[in-house]
Amino acid sequence: MKNLFRFLLLFLATNLFAQNSQRFFQKIEFKNNTTEISVNDGSYQVKFYTPEIVETAFIPKNQTLTEDSHAVILSPESVKQNLANNGNFITIETSGITVKIQKTPFQISYYKGDELLISEKNGYGTYKNGEINNHAQDFETLNFNLTTDEVLYGAGARALGMNRRGNRLMLYNRAHFGFETQSALLNYTMPIVVSSKKYMIHFDNAPIGYLDLDSKKDNSLTYETISGRKVYQVISGNSWEDLVKNYTDLTGKQPMLPRWSLGNFSSRFGYHTQQETLETIQKFRNEKIPVDAIILDLYWFGKTVQGTLGNFAWDKDNFSKPQQMIDDLRKNNVETILITEPFVIDTSSRFQEAIDRDILAKNDEGKPFLYDFYFGHTGLIDIYSQKGNSWFKNIYKDIINQGVTGIWGDLGEPEVHPSKIIHGNGKNGDQVHNIYGMDWAKLVKESFAENSPNSRPFILMRAGYSGAQRNGLVPWSGDVSRSWGGLQSQPDISLQMGLQGIAFMHSDLGGFAGKNEDDELYARWLQYGVFNPIYRPHADSSVPSEPVYRSEKAKKLAKKAIELRYALLPYNYNLVFENHKNGTQLMRPLFFEEPENQELYTYNTAYFWGKDFLISPILNKGQKEQSIYFPKNSDWINFYTDEKISGGSTQTFTTEEDKIPTFVRAGSIIPMAKPMQSTKEYDGNSLILHYYLDENVKETELELYNDNGLQNEAYEKGQFEIMEFEAKIKGKTITFELENEVGANFSAKSKNIELTIHHVSKAPNSVKAGCKKLENTYDSEKKTLKVNLVWNSLKESKVKIKL
Repeated sequence: MKNLFRFLLLFLATNLFAQNSQRFFQKIEFKNNTTEISVNDGSYQVKFYTPEIVETAFIPKNQTLTEDSHAVILSPESVKQNLANNGNFITIETSGITVKIQKTPFQISYYKGDELLISEKNGYGTYKNGEINNHAQDFETLNFNLTTDEVLYGAGARALGMNRRGNRLMLYNRAHFGFETQSALLNYTMPIVVSSKKYMIHFDNAPIGYLDLDSKKDNSLTYETISGRKVYQVISGNSWEDLVKNYTDLTGKQPMLPRWSLGNFSSRFGYHTQQETLETIQKFRNEKIPVDAIILDLYWFGKTVQGTLGNFAWDKDNFSKPQQMIDDLRKNNVETILITEPFVIDTSSRFQEAIDRDILAKNDEGKPFLYDFYFGHTGLIDIYSQKGNSWFKNIYKDIINQGVTGIWGDLGEPEVHPSKIIHGNGKNGDQVHNIYGMDWAKLVKESFAENSPNSRPFILMRAGYSGAQRNGLVPWSGDVSRSWGGLQSQPDISLQMGLQGIAFMHSDLGGFAGKNEDDELYARWLQYGVFNPIYRPHADSSVPSEPVYRSEKAKKLAKKAIELRYALLPYNYNLVFENHKNGTQLMRPLFFEEPENQELYTYNTAYFWGKDFLISPILNKGQKEQSIYFPKNSDWINFYTDEKISGGSTQTFTTEEDKIPTFVRAGSIIPMAKPMQSTKEYDGNSLILHYYLDENVKETELELYNDNGLQNEAYEKGQFEIMEFEAKIKGKTITFELENEVGANFSAKSKNIELTIHHVSKAPNSVKAGCKKLENTYDSEKKTLKVNLVWNSLKESKVKIKL
């Protein structure tokens, strides 16, 4: 009876939606872990990567499925599948997703348990004389049913608010200079849709096209492409964290970033001379404002903006001793990052070399395809030809061997990419446009692996594709307006990209485009940046981006924000590790905590920074108050005042100019660091732990990752430790337990721990580690207890505090 009831539910749910009456089922076969379904106009291939990831490919008649995926790297598992053929229905059931095939009228649907996730409506189709990039184009489509209440995320980076349903979005990476609150097309697009029903659908095809997210209000989702694979994966998860983990299992995990990349960057458009570069860093040191890296824009290789792309060599007039400069910067604990672009202008010093070496993409006559754009008359480096790829790698070899540890890849959409250009893989511009930035990042990553194999590169790029995180790509949101509107769009963009596996999306802090030297805007953007994946103020030449060149008030506010950024280094570095291991976002929407709360599906006033911080940026000029919702599964503590706020409530706070509303989860343990001027000064053996005591939270655990911050694949090579801190409350006793998981090739040392316990109602009767009494200080006004201990991290230790 139970199976019959379930079958009726499946039947009714499926028939609520339209189906393709022109497609007819013929037969079904199971071969090598793949289910093949023949229909009158082609065939389907259905295979599982895991029980929670299923791939469906449609191969129209007279076409073949030969091309490999550009996004997927996971190998399919041998997933246990139960096949049932019951009259008009065939089901392929796993412990995760169940695929249901209705024979007449033909339809494929995807379930998790009894819940319908998504179903094909018309499935595969075509239409002629569409339009993209101002020229006519025939399209192939994949069409699906949506439920009326689904909120849709995805399609890459857009400034559209949290719910992207109702838009037809072009899949074509393109810069939007000076965007503010609305931009339907930016530098980084992806053929991904994420549903509030907790599933993802990834259209596994590189050529350009569209994602239509119910723009006609007919409860349909349509993927449109000019050519290529008609392949998609449906991904599910038991939680939002599981969903993102499953997707990044499929497409790859982000390598660990170097620890220094979590520090403050000095960046502008741009530093013209060696002297200016060194003087700027010295000014940071003189002002005692922490800094870890400096980024050199295009003036490192040329005196002018136009006509110099492709030089790829130091302008010796203005950078006479670049090797010495890089060495001097490193002695000052500052890393050097250089901009590069994939264009060679015909006035650059290497243009003839590019022609002679045959490294440029071609026209249909086999000659270099040359064209005009803002920077000059140019060719595009063909990273898909062996000659172009090797030539570009040799450029990076020279740069890396000089001691450069970061590469900025700009204009990598590519910014101007003619449709008819032909690449070394036989594809035209429209077929590789969206994957060029991703594959360029791979080339840079490989260059570091070949020339500095033990180091972790920093690869800053503004364009990519699904799965680019595995190539180490760190994107930013492009040339955002230096305005309040520009700031307002940034949290949504980062939250959306994290859902799509791109956890390090960030912005030019302070804004890039425009002559707006608004100190309030600057301070608010930099305060928000404390809780961003990358802390990188940047601006065009009209306004200083570095705090050392701002007004005294702005400088003071920026300094305070930057110092907090550095204080949170161990917490933030642990987030980088969690992302590397599980794909977990650094910035997370509040619906992660309350997935059943539909009001949170579009909520963007606050977000999680990791698991234990709740952040609410100030996004409006002169804003005096901020109303914030606090998720109900825990209480929250004001980070600055220790005031306790009940979960499940909305509270209004008066804003303060030197900080943004910041809260920590009651019961949490927050690791922090002592003041420093560079992450190079950080000592992982000296920690400050803040424990936010809450009698309703009887047990709290923190796992804190540590390594040397530079070694490539340190975790995989056993060159790490994971410190485990656990707090337990029993009666009037708090027990703090310390353990350490040490990798096979890591030398663990003793730790100096400064433990601060918040919300302690009275001075303790005793504080002991074993039989040894520990120094402690109780502040009756702040209700905090400070305990200092030295921990031999090769042994377990317990601290007992009796109140």
